[in-house]
Amino acid sequence: MVVEMSKGTVVSQNQNPVAQLQVKFKELENGFKEWLAKQSLPVEAAVVTATSAAQGAAIGAFMGTLTNDVSSAIPTPPNASLNPQAMASLQQAQALAGGPLVQARNFAVMTGVNAGISCVMKRIRGKEDVQSSMVAAFGSGAMFSLVSGMGGPNPVANVITSGLFFALIQGGIFKLGQKFSQPPTEDVFYAKTRGMLTNLGLQNYEKNFKKGLLTDSTLPLLTDSALRDVKIPPGPRLLILDHIQRDPELRRK
Repeated sequence: MVVEMSKGTVVSQNQNPVAQLQVKFKELENGFKEWLAKQSLPVEAAVVTATSAAQGAAIGAFMGTLTNDVSSAIPTPPNASLNPQAMASLQQAQALAGGPLVQARNFAVMTGVNAGISCVMKRIRGKEDVQSSMVAAFGSGAMFSLVSGMGGPNPVANVITSGLFFALIQGGIFKLGQKFSQPPTEDVFYAKTRGMLTNLGLQNYEKNFKKGLLTDSTLPLLTDSALRDVKIPPGPRLLILDHIQRDPELRRK
């Protein structure tokens, strides 16, 4: 017993410390999510908004250290108070090239508002789709416009245009993410085939099945000649046909 415990201690000590931290962080994250899911909507929205704003502030502060020198080099036009367009351009430049505190504020507002609205929309609508994503982005863009002072002399129009711009960008990103995260349509027709070939260690022959259009619905009908036509060697053919005969799920038409 002592030996086993000592061995267990040695194994634990030999584990990668980075992997141990990752496992511990994942456990804490899952526990936090479980606790958060049990809370009321106001509490969940407030916590999500605060944590996301804190993350955004940290990112913004780091970005601000990179743009601090740029913002200090921006000259102030002598007639800015007399020229609204020049003042608007100056405010835009300062908002995009501000110091750590300015960027921390801007990023905190963007990420916090976006996460908070997304949380509320998901709880109310029961799903997370492009509409909810665009609504959250609109609110994020509108609030960013208010706190940063970006845009023209008309604050109302600027809030609306900034919100619409953020919403369109977020909607496009959401759609692109959906497109690239979904498997190709044809793969749906080869799910059982892929599982069978993987179990047999013959996954390299999946392309042969696809080339011959031997979909999952053809598995009960497969013959040696059909597999030979798609250039599968004799040994793998025997394994595939034997596996289909032994598996009632694959034999079912």
